[in-house]
Amino acid sequence: MSELRSSDDGHGAPARGPDGRFRRAEVVDLEDPALYLNRELSWLEFNRRVLAQATDAAVPLLERLRFIAIFSNNLDEFFMVRVAGLRNQIAAGLDERSPDGRTPEEQLTAIADRLRPMVAAAADCLHDQLLPLLARNGISVVSMHDLGQNQRGGLDRYFEEEVFPVLTPLAVDPGHPFPYISNLSLSLAVTVRDRETGERHFARVKVPEVLPRFVPLRTTRAYVPLEELIATNLDRLFPGMEVVESSAFRVTRNTDIELEEEEADDLLMAVEQELRRRRFGAVVRLEAAVDMPDQVVGMLQEELDVGEVQTYRVQGMLGMSNLDELADHDLPRLHWEPWAPVPHPRLAHSSDAQPASGAQLSAAQVFAAIRRGDILVRHPYDSFTSSVERFITAASEDPEVLAIKQTLYRTSGDSPIVKALIRAAERGKQVVALVELKARFDEQANIAWARSLEKAGVHVVYGLVGLKTHSKTALVVRRERDGIRRYVHVGTGNYNPKTARLYTDAGLFSCRPALGADLTDLFNFLTGYARQDSYRELLVAPASLRERIAELIQREIDQHSADRPGLVRLKLNSLIDQPLIADLYRASRAGVDVDLIIRGICGLRPGVPGISDRIRVVSVVGRLLEHERILQFGRDDFYIGSADWMPRNLDRRVEAMAPVCDPELRDELRWVLDTTLADNMQAWTLQPDGSWVRRAPADGEEPLNSQERFMQHARQRAREAGGDRDRGLRLAVSTGA
Repeated sequence: MSELRSSDDGHGAPARGPDGRFRRAEVVDLEDPALYLNRELSWLEFNRRVLAQATDAAVPLLERLRFIAIFSNNLDEFFMVRVAGLRNQIAAGLDERSPDGRTPEEQLTAIADRLRPMVAAAADCLHDQLLPLLARNGISVVSMHDLGQNQRGGLDRYFEEEVFPVLTPLAVDPGHPFPYISNLSLSLAVTVRDRETGERHFARVKVPEVLPRFVPLRTTRAYVPLEELIATNLDRLFPGMEVVESSAFRVTRNTDIELEEEEADDLLMAVEQELRRRRFGAVVRLEAAVDMPDQVVGMLQEELDVGEVQTYRVQGMLGMSNLDELADHDLPRLHWEPWAPVPHPRLAHSSDAQPASGAQLSAAQVFAAIRRGDILVRHPYDSFTSSVERFITAASEDPEVLAIKQTLYRTSGDSPIVKALIRAAERGKQVVALVELKARFDEQANIAWARSLEKAGVHVVYGLVGLKTHSKTALVVRRERDGIRRYVHVGTGNYNPKTARLYTDAGLFSCRPALGADLTDLFNFLTGYARQDSYRELLVAPASLRERIAELIQREIDQHSADRPGLVRLKLNSLIDQPLIADLYRASRAGVDVDLIIRGICGLRPGVPGISDRIRVVSVVGRLLEHERILQFGRDDFYIGSADWMPRNLDRRVEAMAPVCDPELRDELRWVLDTTLADNMQAWTLQPDGSWVRRAPADGEEPLNSQERFMQHARQRAREAGGDRDRGLRLAVSTGA
């Protein structure tokens, strides 16, 4: 793929000739690896931004601790999937290079080099900053060696009664093979000496996951790590032996499911079998305490078949994701100020004077509100409960609703939405649920929900062979006075009430006939044998999304002029698709302004002279996880939906992006992008070399935290709506329901 390089007019834009056309110039290869950032290293930089929240004194203390836990949990998943995938490539003899030109081996080496200082920085942050600050605020993680006899006595009793019965020491010798080490489990590598023979032996003791990681001392907020309590009492496990030393270690295994879908007679059974195999995936990371003797590390490396690149020596606590246990302390002064999502004014009851009130619209009022015009909700600023949940529960309750069809990618264990679908089926409605069994790390939960739904009479579909169904869509078919009407919801986030409080997502409610017809066609594609290649309004992957995006970018290039400047603005989680990045480079070279808000991975390199001068990339990392996907082309073309710009989303998943047509809703999305791009408190700017620089208010500039601004806006809008919110709803119900 090549592109023309135009001369520059001195202001960063390619020059045009007298006829308005670009001047002919030399050829540029837009597939040049130098123009792309490595996906894996870009993800590590995202996790570095997460870690920066833990070091930020402006963040409440227990939230800083939670960010350390998130950083650690993110790394676990990174190794289980991404590092595992690279190792699979090597094992298969594949030498496929990444867009930036690296082999799998080179990427693994670069990951280790980039990551080791970050792991050390996280340990320093925890032990040198956060734990001392917690102690000053009455929460202590203490060592057994620092406790008095009375305190030790209470812990000794706890060990005898609660811990000791659960422990199983596993010897390693000719009669006892090296034991299986489960994924993400914390263990003690113990060396003991026989008092009679003087021989040394190795044993492994697993730290039980069924017990709290941090053991509380009575009447205080002081805690001892469970592994230290066990280490102090190892003599109870090895009577007659001398405990020479013990050190903690932890393994991470390959958990990436490789499913031969075409050969599976029953997809549900095939996924269950793969989940069982997942437990025994190859080890991709060994974490060992820094004080573990080299010979013990060497023995673990040999038994677990890992090398130095896969081995991380950790100073201090291993498995820091368990710090969530401490971060959950109910100490308001050490947490963010609580945020209670407010009902969207169009979906709020007139008696709902307080934003967090539980008053709900009747089922008829919900549909009347949507008939009045499209509704855009943004979570967690707008209440998920009073909008998305209420939409589905209203459909299950309303006797005029004939059918409900919904995709379920991830949901919570106590999902009101799944319960509503079950109730709807029990009431005789036609209910279809597309349950994606291959949603990574949620496979087991989705299998359980699928079976519950099937027992209630819901038509359950498990997805398409070769594709994951990632779209967030719901369709309600309702009988009304003037005939059948279809109501739809298209969102950017999962139908999960728990993550809806933590992730920023958007959703569109509509009863536009074209959109309803498109959702009908999409569900027919998902449940039947339809081959739907075109849609009226929806952009659907893998059918048309990639091609339509490319066309919209090309339109901005073709129409760009002084009177009508080209513009592309995107809010995504990830941007790594090479062909679409090349299209954005072409747009920049043509003079089109490109503003990108990318939370996580970004393979595009901004600010390259003559290539990406007009491209700016920012990332916002704050108390909420940025998760919206918003596309803007030109001034007035807006889309929201489920797809990031990654090959898997565009080519191997079912995704849906819906156009936002209402002028007021377009203005709202424009304001959302404006506000996010102007953030100077939580935002970071991507540099041409792939590093990120945190923004700060310039002299005289007002501080702007975009997430806080959106919270303020939601509260203000609720107050302004006042007590007459449902006047129009009552009128609509009386005339159209």
